[in-house]
Amino acid sequence: MNALTSIAAQVAARLIANKQTIAVAESSTGGLISASLLAVPGASAYFLGGGVIYTRDARRALMDIPDDAMKGIRSASEPYAQLLARQIRARLATDWGLSETGAAGPTGNRYGDAAGHSCMAVAGPQHEVITLETASNDRPANMQAFATAALELLLKNLAR
Repeated sequence: MNALTSIAAQVAARLIANKQTIAVAESSTGGLISASLLAVPGASAYFLGGGVIYTRDARRALMDIPDDAMKGIRSASEPYAQLLARQIRARLATDWGLSETGAAGPTGNRYGDAAGHSCMAVAGPQHEVITLETASNDRPANMQAFATAALELLLKNLAR
């Protein structure tokens, strides 16, 4: 987690300097993104909340994204990552929303994505979405890689 907290500290410094806030919706990282941001002292100045949106029920109840809003969108995709980032930002009225959705492993998901597949998005003054493919079935390593990539994506957009 040291690498994650190092990136999170950089994110925190930028958010605090800009007097901005963030909310996180994550899936296959299992809370690592939020935990990293919360590990930085002073997190209450910028972190407003988040959730592990791991199932359809969580998406419906916690994100208030009904099934009809998912028409043409599948989980673990760039459009879904964008939707999550926008929705968590709106629900918690933050400057930034960060999301991650994927297949950590050891097997792929029911949508045909291989283990090591993740999509992440930033919504805020800038918007960006990326896909990461690690080509690994190592669940813990993928979770770390996905969280690292999401935080790096956020940091890059905070620097713009």
